[in-house]
Amino acid sequence: MALSRDEAWEKVALHPDPTLEELFADDCDRVDKLATRLELGGDMPGILFDWSKTHLTDEILADFEALARASDFAEMRAKMFAGEVVNPTEGRAAEHSALRGVGKDSSVEEAEALRERMRLLVNALHEGAFGEIKHLIHVGIGGSALGPDLAVDALARDLPLVDVHVVSNIDGVALEEAFEACDPQTTFVAVASKTFTTIETMTNAQSALKWLADNGVSDASGRVIALTAAPEKAVEWGVDETRILPFAESVGGRYSLWSSIGFPVAVAVGWEDFQAMLDGAAAFDQHFRDTDGRDNLPLRAAFADLLYARIKGAQTRAVFAYDERLRLLPDYLQQLEMESNGKSVTVDGKPSGPTAPITWGGVGTDAQHAVFQLLHQGTHLVPIDFIASIEPGDTLDAAHHTILLMNCFAQGAALMAGKSSDDPHRNYPGNRPSATILCDDIDAATFGALIAFHEHRTFANAVLMDINPFDQFGVELGKEIAKKIEKGGERFDASTEALLKAAGVG
Repeated sequence: MALSRDEAWEKVALHPDPTLEELFADDCDRVDKLATRLELGGDMPGILFDWSKTHLTDEILADFEALARASDFAEMRAKMFAGEVVNPTEGRAAEHSALRGVGKDSSVEEAEALRERMRLLVNALHEGAFGEIKHLIHVGIGGSALGPDLAVDALARDLPLVDVHVVSNIDGVALEEAFEACDPQTTFVAVASKTFTTIETMTNAQSALKWLADNGVSDASGRVIALTAAPEKAVEWGVDETRILPFAESVGGRYSLWSSIGFPVAVAVGWEDFQAMLDGAAAFDQHFRDTDGRDNLPLRAAFADLLYARIKGAQTRAVFAYDERLRLLPDYLQQLEMESNGKSVTVDGKPSGPTAPITWGGVGTDAQHAVFQLLHQGTHLVPIDFIASIEPGDTLDAAHHTILLMNCFAQGAALMAGKSSDDPHRNYPGNRPSATILCDDIDAATFGALIAFHEHRTFANAVLMDINPFDQFGVELGKEIAKKIEKGGERFDASTEALLKAAGVG
């Protein structure tokens, strides 16, 4: 007899709690069971996903698989790939995978047509159709900036075809920094906004246009490319329709890197690498779509996430990239995971129980000298993901990369094993979980696969928790109050009123 969702959760919570060292001692095949290498296919590198240093066991995995069945995971996954509504509060599909060629046929065809339009514009820019272009200032915020910033930083370090600067903060210091690095005579501006009404983005865009005009660019608006799901708004704002790159309304901002929002990535690295990024993500889409149970890597990761967040009470999850090219990945994952799954009610509007932990992290080895004290000897349970690459991203002495990898692997081993001491100040309790994602290399295909893995992991978590990962109403209230302040005529709490008076605002 099939279990209900509540019954499945109860079974997951009833397991004994052996230490990680005991789990390894009791099962000599543990690494083979929980460390899986995924080949992306063709000439693309592979990735090893090692979840053996977590508290997952055969029995817990079996009960999580029962929870997945009780949660209609396979059905929800099929609905997403079929382009059906999986965002019920907004009545929308979530078709980011279709942008990579995996999804409903008509959506894939539409995405291919829009991508070809973008390819022609990218190639025209590279071939000098707009004159000599050396710089691109990409203006966006949230998903319109975090993904492009991460991808450009990761993939365009070696002589980018065009120097790209991503600006998201409304603080003018950020935009001025980009101005200082660019020559207005050889600069284009990309304005990325799904609605083309986002106040931070449009204010920055207007200031960028003024900077171009003030510095002798006669047709400043002719230097603008719009990336949006509302092309009519871009036309109203003054962008010529030949320089508008649309994307579908069914693509959420934090899932939009694969759409025209990825324009700055293609401009920086070239179309071939941008396509390779899509291909790597598509390979992971196919794995996620076609693999069931614990062998499905994003689902397995979600099992571990929920074991710690829901059963063991972990309130945070840390991500440490032992690769400078991925230094912005924790920032990107913060939005992906916390904006998606930072909810408190189920799809039906009922209290949900614990949902997304706080995602945070940093770069190894820097983080070892900053936050690892707490991870080894503090009082918080913090499951950790380590991400590293076998191939280095530099051409220096091999000792650099060897030391980097040794530190990465040593931290996972030390967190698990600990070290007993009669001196309580030098005692390490151990039994602290971690997972390791080891890439053959950080190239465009691997990067795409990594991002797709985390997108699907986020979706799998949401389905098991019965929440909607595709709306984000929580970001709206502060914006509404800011508009009320701008409009004037309303009173707020005494503290806010005092702050507005002190700053001379409103």
